[in-house]
Amino acid sequence: MKDVKFRIYNTLSGKVEEFVPLKEGEVKLYTCGPTVYDYAHIGNFRSYVAEDLLKRFLKFLGYRVLHVMNITDVDDKTIKGAQREGVSLQEFTRKYEKAFFEDIDTLRLDRADYYPRATETIPDMIKIIQGLLDKGYAYIKDGSVYFRISAFPEYGKLSKIKPEELKAGVRIDADEYTKEDVRDFALWKAKKPGEPSWPSPFGEGRPGWHIECSTMSMKYLGETLDIHAGGVDNIFPHHENEIAQSEAYTGKQFVRYWFHVQHLIVEGEKMSKSKGNFYTLRDLLAMGFSPRAIRYLLLTTHYRKTLNFTFEALYQATASLKRITDFLFELETRKFPEGESQQAKERIEKCRREFTLALADDLNISGAMAAIFELIRWGNKAMEEGELFSQDAANLKALLYDLDRVLAVLPEKVVEELPEDIMRMIKEREEARKRKDYATADRIRDELFKRGIILEDTKEGTRWKLIKK
Repeated sequence: MKDVKFRIYNTLSGKVEEFVPLKEGEVKLYTCGPTVYDYAHIGNFRSYVAEDLLKRFLKFLGYRVLHVMNITDVDDKTIKGAQREGVSLQEFTRKYEKAFFEDIDTLRLDRADYYPRATETIPDMIKIIQGLLDKGYAYIKDGSVYFRISAFPEYGKLSKIKPEELKAGVRIDADEYTKEDVRDFALWKAKKPGEPSWPSPFGEGRPGWHIECSTMSMKYLGETLDIHAGGVDNIFPHHENEIAQSEAYTGKQFVRYWFHVQHLIVEGEKMSKSKGNFYTLRDLLAMGFSPRAIRYLLLTTHYRKTLNFTFEALYQATASLKRITDFLFELETRKFPEGESQQAKERIEKCRREFTLALADDLNISGAMAAIFELIRWGNKAMEEGELFSQDAANLKALLYDLDRVLAVLPEKVVEELPEDIMRMIKEREEARKRKDYATADRIRDELFKRGIILEDTKEGTRWKLIKK
């Protein structure tokens, strides 16, 4: 669909804009990655899944996407965690980095092209910090280097903070701070006892959090990015500071489109360990929920709306997925008359177009899913009325798996292979029914049901389905 124009909300302009990349056909995408001090929670994955939808849809439209996601392995949190456990910073962070990659594979996130670690990019950071000093945008105080926000008149253009609110000359060392703390921020922090440090022209120390992302993104994507994505909590101060230091250093626009994902709350409340409503992906998997259902739930609330995570919603997500997989099961296992219908062709094309146009409108996921379920309703009706043909079934299945390049929620196999003993029991039941031994047939059916298999007796013979998909 070459005529489709992708429109996306740009936090910088505060408007939905047509997306036009710097280079035709290519997208330079940077997404804020994990700070590897703990297992990622479902709020983190809400952002990661929304960003994955963005990336997959861009690829679906035919763009080549160069994707970089950082690994923050040195900051206040990682250092405190390593100190608390009495291990080296690397030993501490690699444990959670490994868990992060396991989790994103579980949720079927399309892996980035590069995952630079902050600790491995420090020489590049030092170069940028020195450049900011040379240009007068930064200054040294007590062995630390700070960015002078008063020297950057456009500070606040992303977060819409007014210049008169700025507290010029007041310094802050913390990697994270509240919205009221608008101050000069640390680019380089002087060495403290017990903390890891690196040599630099400004003295022993370590980088501040904000300079890490600017450096890692520009190293792999160049001085101007097409899209920078992250959670809304990163708009200020993190992304605002990234813009200031990057544009002060290069003199060029840092990012053309800013993509921000709204918060996730749990049962209407902010997620926190103290409230007992804090969940990692691993917590939900341990409760028996499938990764596909979790992804479906995180995916199907528009990225600019707050996602209210509830277990009822997770059960509904499971049911919605079952509607799709049951339809696929029918397409694979029913015997259809030979041929192909014009109506099915038109329905398939209509679904593809409506799905694509919905997502092209600022990733309208509700509209995209509505197109799929409308097709499934029509397909089920056509099947029951004998108006679906063999080629129609093949085309419907092909369409759903093609659209799943964007959604990534369908099983690789809808019809599973059963163990030999199960297949033997199904055959024994068929033989019992033929000889009208219904007591034996019912007993085998009930036993298979307990083992998670539903039998359906049709005019074409006995079919089976797994209860859990």
